[in-house]
Amino acid sequence: MKVVIATFLSTALLLAIPGPPGGGSDSTGNSGSRKPVSTPAPEAIALPEAPSILRVTVDRSAIVEHALAIRRLSVANGEIAEAVAVSSTEVLINGKTPGETSLILWDSKGLRTRFEIQVSASDSKIEAVRRELAEELAKQDVSLTLQDGNVFLRGTVQDITAADRAVAIASTLGKVVNLLRVLVPAGEPQILLKVRFANIDRAATSQLGLNLFSTGALRGLGSVTTGQFGQPPTFDISQQPAQTTISNLLNIFFYRPDLNFGAMIQALEAKSLLQILAEPNLLTISGRPASFLAGGEFPFPTLQGGGAGVGQVTIQFKEFGIRLNFLPTVTARGTINLVVTPEVSSLDYANGLTISGATIPGLATRRVQTEVELENGQSFVIAGLLDNQITETLNKIPGLANIPLLGKLFQSRSLAKNNSELLVMVTPELVGPIPAGSRPPDVKMDLPFLKGTAPAAPQNPSPQVTGPLPALPQRDSLPIEEIKKLSEPSNSNGGQNNPAPNPGIPPGITLPPMQPTPSGGGTLPNSTGSGH
Repeated sequence: MKVVIATFLSTALLLAIPGPPGGGSDSTGNSGSRKPVSTPAPEAIALPEAPSILRVTVDRSAIVEHALAIRRLSVANGEIAEAVAVSSTEVLINGKTPGETSLILWDSKGLRTRFEIQVSASDSKIEAVRRELAEELAKQDVSLTLQDGNVFLRGTVQDITAADRAVAIASTLGKVVNLLRVLVPAGEPQILLKVRFANIDRAATSQLGLNLFSTGALRGLGSVTTGQFGQPPTFDISQQPAQTTISNLLNIFFYRPDLNFGAMIQALEAKSLLQILAEPNLLTISGRPASFLAGGEFPFPTLQGGGAGVGQVTIQFKEFGIRLNFLPTVTARGTINLVVTPEVSSLDYANGLTISGATIPGLATRRVQTEVELENGQSFVIAGLLDNQITETLNKIPGLANIPLLGKLFQSRSLAKNNSELLVMVTPELVGPIPAGSRPPDVKMDLPFLKGTAPAAPQNPSPQVTGPLPALPQRDSLPIEEIKKLSEPSNSNGGQNNPAPNPGIPPGITLPPMQPTPSGGGTLPNSTGSGH
């Protein structure tokens, strides 16, 4: 009985052991429908949710290892850091410039890993830059700090040149944020330029000629002339007796009615002298242009294009007089460099133009443009001219003029001599303002003004009446941006001949179209100057 029970229990235990689903062979090799048991796969790596931070020094490298094979990588800013795959699971990071950027890796399972790369300058390089700043900007308070790849430059320097040099040195560490202040510079030297124009034109002319005519002497009409001076008389033989018309009697006229013989003599001597002395003075500070004009403006018409061959006439104005443009600069040698353009011009009606009865004068101009370098108070003759001219004209009648003694009656002679002398001299001087309370210079008036008028212009009350005035603000240093604005040149014409528009005179006046003439030219309308 005991043997039967033991056998039954063993059979029940074997039946209770579960086999592989679907049957098959077991681990002992018995045949069946069960499949072999597979080896379980390794567990996946848990990635951090926040990006990892990698710190690299400029011109240094770091290795990033990944558990899985790397398929792709990306760097946000290749100027800051460089990523190079050296194997399937390793990436080499090279620091290039200070700053921050991002690195993203994709592995073989498509998972992404993000790194924040922080590239900083090396401590040895920072110390080297600080030593350069201390050496180049000695006795000047300049410091730098690095934060997030930016270089913050602080302190106070002497001038803009020192500030630019500090920025250039600090830029070797990265992007510079310039927070420097600059000491307020001393006042620029004020330069007074004295220009002296001296011009003399001398002219002497001599004219001698003789015209002979006959109104019936020797039973004939006739005249003898060289044609140089005046017009010979004209005869009208259609009338009896013949009529004689004399249009130019020259300056000596002689006539004998009993002899029917006359003579016109040109015998003149003339001398002319022109003297111009101008001494314009102009004041400015070093490095700033200045312009001076004492004269006026004269109008002249300008023809503008129009439709159907009819143009518009515009009246423009041209300046003349004494003009001075110059740009002084105090050099490091203690001298004054001058770019100077003095000019003296006057109206020249002899070389003018007449249009529709209106005379437009020309301009007689004496202009010099040069660059010189002088010390304070020195003078230079920047232009000089000596011009001597002789013009002689001799007209004679062939044959008759060769008769001894009497031949002079058949000759005419004109002689003109001209002499011009020009001198332009410049003298720069460093000057200061007139002290407060001192009497300024004045111009002496030859005649007194109207009695009963105010001897001086109205003035503001003194501080004793208005109270103490607020003090002008003074600062030892300014931000670099304000100093650069103060150093920029003002909006002037730079010494060019482009004057500001005159509010009292319109720059251009458009007139009605020109009236065409049969010859193809044009004439101004009668109302050209009616508005002036």
